[in-house]
This record gives sequence, structure tokens and C-alpha cells, in this order.
Amino acid sequence: MSEEMVIGILKDAIMTGMKAAAPILIVSIVVGLIVSIFQATTQIQEQTLTFVPKLIAVALVGLLTARFMQHTVMSFTQRIFDIISTITA
Repeated sequence: MSEEMVIGILKDAIMTGMKAAAPILIVSIVVGLIVSIFQATTQIQEQTLTFVPKLIAVALVGLLTARFMQHTVMSFTQRIFDIISTITA
């Protein structure tokens, strides 16, 4: 196993993780920003107000993008198994 192969696998793993997590993270950031703007304009400083909308939004996005995330991770796993099968001892 060469150094370039290891670096390529690590790069692919990081990109796969970013692709799989991106929808949930982006929605969480956007909802958090919207709730923060709402809290700043209304001067309601309730700490628990940020969690419920984020939880609902993340759950909905998780349900809607579960197939995409599964496909992304399964594709990476298949590539890893293909690499393992080509390595000779």
C-alpha cells in the first residue's frame, strides 16, 4: 500500500463524511441563525427556544436525506472493499 493510496483513501473518507453530514449541519446552522435573529429582535432570551426548532428541522432533514446519506456512505464502503480486494499481501 503506497503513501499516495493512503492519502487518497483519507481524502475520500473526509469528503464522504462532509457530504453525508452537510445537509443536517447546514439546516442546523440556518435554523439557529433564524432563531437567533428572532430572539434578538423580540428580546426573548429563552435558552430552550433554540433547541426545539433545530431538533424538528434536523429530524425532518434527516428523514428526507437519509437515502442520499446511506448511498454516499455505502458507495464509500464499496470503494474501500474494492481497494482491499486489489491489495496483495
